[in-house]
Amino acid sequence: MPVSFIEQVGRTTTNIMAAFGDFWIFVGRTFRSIAPTFRRWKNLKQVLPQMYDIGTKSVPVVSITGAFIGMVLAVESYTQFKAIGQETRLGTVINLSVVKQIGPVLAAVMLAGRVGGALTAELGTMNVTEQLDALRVMGADPIRYLVVPRFVACVLLTPLLTIYSDFLGVLGGWLISVPFLGVPNQPYWFYSAQGVDTWQVMEGLIKSVFFGGSIGLISCYKGFTCGSGASGVGRACTESFVSSFLTIIVLNFFFAHLLRAAYTALYGTRGLFE
Repeated sequence: MPVSFIEQVGRTTTNIMAAFGDFWIFVGRTFRSIAPTFRRWKNLKQVLPQMYDIGTKSVPVVSITGAFIGMVLAVESYTQFKAIGQETRLGTVINLSVVKQIGPVLAAVMLAGRVGGALTAELGTMNVTEQLDALRVMGADPIRYLVVPRFVACVLLTPLLTIYSDFLGVLGGWLISVPFLGVPNQPYWFYSAQGVDTWQVMEGLIKSVFFGGSIGLISCYKGFTCGSGASGVGRACTESFVSSFLTIIVLNFFFAHLLRAAYTALYGTRGLFE
């Protein structure tokens, strides 16, 4: 029994390490294929349909998520700020939270669910029906033809969707704070402008670029390596979302620490109520 358990643990660890290595080989082949792909206009045109599917069709879900997150932050924060007589500073914490953390993370999570699952299902179906093998037989590189346009579209569109989510989150926070909760409009925006500067906005956008790249790479890899049959495609879609979500959370932690250290080194520290 102990020998069997140790054997199972070793086999699982070996499989995980092998899959991890295969993923980074896939990432290397993708980056190596980016430059050759965009040397020809015919290949560049393949990105435009992916930008429509990934960007335009994601606008409704990102809009609703961003707006209601700003509203929820306003409702939950107002009581605490009013208790200490600082309700005019409410816009600072709402807008800072939206542009630095909640906006980029939730926009990426929504894309991982809507876009990541679709990419995995599409490529997984092509893998199961041997369309990827047919491309290889015809001399075409499936990564250059299928993965690179989707990856580039994810990298380009995720920051734009993050900006849209941030804008609606800020607008939703103002809509609840000023017209409904009675926070004075001028101090609300004055302290918001003091608390949120260009660095905070760029911090969220920098993270969103890496979030989008992670979603594209993980989704395409899971589609390329899915198991056979409908169950294999379904399992790959689930693994794609879970892996993308965990990657977003882990990247957000490391980027938060790295960018905070960079901001402190460049500008020092400042408090919320200064």
